[in-house]
Amino acid sequence: MYLRSKGATVAVTDDLERAEFRASLGVPDSAASCHTALIDGYAIEGHVPVEAIRRLVTERPDAVGLALPGMPVDSPGMGGDEGSWADQPVVLVHRDGSLTGYPY
Repeated sequence: MYLRSKGATVAVTDDLERAEFRASLGVPDSAASCHTALIDGYAIEGHVPVEAIRRLVTERPDAVGLALPGMPVDSPGMGGDEGSWADQPVVLVHRDGSLTGYPY
């Protein structure tokens, strides 16, 4: 697992109601991906690169979290190499459900 390979402790739970769980966190359908994580109080949706997550938990913006919508083939954990991940469209999910680009 990608996050484990970067030193994170990960607990996995299968949730048949994941869409409802994601929505309860404030992640809109437009940011949906294949799985949802909670990291230091933030929702992380999809295959978000660890560098973006580190920036998020360091800067601590007033936001729901980060998302990498869809399932891009060369995103972390999906193949490709780390050099290609910087081009992935990571977005900051704001509390009102809006999304803005999140460079990392």
